[in-house]
Amino acid sequence: MSFFREPHAKDAGGELLIFRNFAAPRDVVFRAWTDPVEVARWWGPRDYPAREMTMDVRVGGVWRGCLRSVADGRNLWHGGVFKEITPPERLAFTFRWEEEGERGLETLVDITFKENGDGTRMIFRQTPFQSVEEREGHRGGWSSAFDRFDEFVAPPAA
Repeated sequence: MSFFREPHAKDAGGELLIFRNFAAPRDVVFRAWTDPVEVARWWGPRDYPAREMTMDVRVGGVWRGCLRSVADGRNLWHGGVFKEITPPERLAFTFRWEEEGERGLETLVDITFKENGDGTRMIFRQTPFQSVEEREGHRGGWSSAFDRFDEFVAPPAA
């Protein structure tokens, strides 16, 4: 099942759209996205977990993080600027890899958090991408990070 719209000719890579349900209240989920100590515990794919994260969580505030490869220790720096913060329902920020070329282009991440029974429904959108390959690379990375996030916010087993 596809969770994204197909790109238009003017929008070669289209947008990345991911829906996830988390077994945690919305305020817990929102805090896990905006507290740099918590973010550092789940951010990044399993094979590139965060090793460092700084965040000035206010509109216009800057965030910056470093992912480190488990396989070879390679560091991947990235960061952006917070554009909207509406606790506990919405978060928007820019995202840019600190690299030259396509991976260095800035995208906008826009996340909505909806109450879903005792849990939270996350609607994650990132756009624009210059290519389908770049978008799908982000899909894989975010999906792995969201698996880690799910484990991080899950209530303790009884």
